[in-house]
Amino acid sequence: MKNENTAAVLGALVADSAALGLHWLYDPARIAEIEAAKGLVFLKPEADHYAEGKGYLAHAGKLPGRSSAYGEVCLLMLKHLAKHRAFNRIEYQAEYRSHFGPGGEFVGYIDSPTRLTLRNLLFLEPSEFPAASGADDDQHPALAALPALIAAHAGTLENLLERMEEVVRVTNNNDVAVAAARCASVALFKVLHGVPIAQALTDALPYAGNPLQPLLEQALAMPKLDSVAAAERFGPACHVAQGLPVVFNIALHAADYRTAVESNIRAGGDSCGRAIMLGAMVAAHSAKRNGSGFPVPLPWLARYQKLATAAEACAAL
Repeated sequence: MKNENTAAVLGALVADSAALGLHWLYDPARIAEIEAAKGLVFLKPEADHYAEGKGYLAHAGKLPGRSSAYGEVCLLMLKHLAKHRAFNRIEYQAEYRSHFGPGGEFVGYIDSPTRLTLRNLLFLEPSEFPAASGADDDQHPALAALPALIAAHAGTLENLLERMEEVVRVTNNNDVAVAAARCASVALFKVLHGVPIAQALTDALPYAGNPLQPLLEQALAMPKLDSVAAAERFGPACHVAQGLPVVFNIALHAADYRTAVESNIRAGGDSCGRAIMLGAMVAAHSAKRNGSGFPVPLPWLARYQKLATAAEACAAL
């Protein structure tokens, strides 16, 4: 992989891991208190983080540097592409079922799209897997596999979008989810091909359609970086029509990768869900802009516990 393509994948994985300790805490004021006392990134998920605020402690017992289910999907796709050299739907569905299903490697919170996808796959032979095995659900798991897919793609944008929809419907068989993934894919594809991030985000808007495009236009029209205000305006929760506008606001205005990741966490809510595409876009943009410099802080890379696995898969590609 080129430097910027590797940056996109590792940027997504590290941003997700950095947000895990405060994921699904819907209280920016409480997050600010925790930041002042303990810091913001790579915190251990603890009950006292949520005791005085609104939220759900989904990752109790996980250590700093681990991933949410979003990060696990991103890494699973990366390993799939390193192994097969191209997306193979049936093989990927089998790997997904094995990883997240009973007895699989993943131990942690199973969200609704993942649970329903597993229900659709568990009792079938691979030859019987439906192409659209996903839930009718428009939440952020729809975007989780995209950074690896896009970074490994060597063809045209049109070919990428065809493959992207096939990937998304494995877990999210929903038109709004597909539209959000299409828009986000265009933005990241263009950044990886040298388009400045502001232009890439604007170029992606027509691919979003309704109801998403007007929300993204509003997010880009916000005059400065204000992730808390963006989350209050569009919603901090797990639906793509809430999260992607926040991603666009941060990606447009953040000065660098660190600023983007920290701003995303401060916004609260589904910070891990937003982190996947945000981390990929900003890391890829920074890598393109800085040439040989790598945008993800080295101490953050070192704290991501599956760095060796991800690096080996990137090298294989």
